[in-house]
Amino acid sequence: MIPLIVVLVIVVLLVLVAVGMYNGLIKLRNLVQEAWRQIDVELTRRHDLIGNLVETVKGYAAHERGTLEDVVKARSQAMAPNQSPGQQAESENMLSQALGRLLAIAEAYPDLKANQNFMALQQELTSTEDRIASARRYYNATVRDLNTKVETVPTNFVAGMFGIKTAEYFEAVGEQREAPKVDFGQRDTAIPPPQSQVGVDEPQPERQSPSEQPPA
Repeated sequence: MIPLIVVLVIVVLLVLVAVGMYNGLIKLRNLVQEAWRQIDVELTRRHDLIGNLVETVKGYAAHERGTLEDVVKARSQAMAPNQSPGQQAESENMLSQALGRLLAIAEAYPDLKANQNFMALQQELTSTEDRIASARRYYNATVRDLNTKVETVPTNFVAGMFGIKTAEYFEAVGEQREAPKVDFGQRDTAIPPPQSQVGVDEPQPERQSPSEQPPA
């Protein structure tokens, strides 16, 4: 009886350990899914803001049809459902590139740059980009924790038994998760001195004394 009891105790302990591992994996998987839903919320807000930005620009620069169409097309691709994190990252990167070209065009339209709605949309978009970056860092941290459990002993055995797989990171490509930045070619331009200082440091012609002046 004693050997049988020992075996039963060992089996019960193994089952409890396996259950604990399984519950830990499920918890991590749920955290990953929750973190991704938060990213999806922020991306949806980003897409809405970009749509409004396109409509605002269209009112001032409707003839910039090619650039506007590029943004609309990239936005539609980014809004496509059922994309993996990697596919979503690539779509968002293409959208950011198209958006950068659109904002560069806006520099040629002073009335558009001064439009209150346009400025407000840019500010909201920058804030949204910051929240996306924060959500991405949290998501990738939870993915790392899950993948570590799935790939290491002994939890990898439990993960294999119940079909729990590694999750995909949401990697930023280039500057896709940063607010679009536009360089108008003036970063390295030398700034001329004020008019009041022009000529201050220029060498003045040497004055000749009366004795050195040529005879009349």
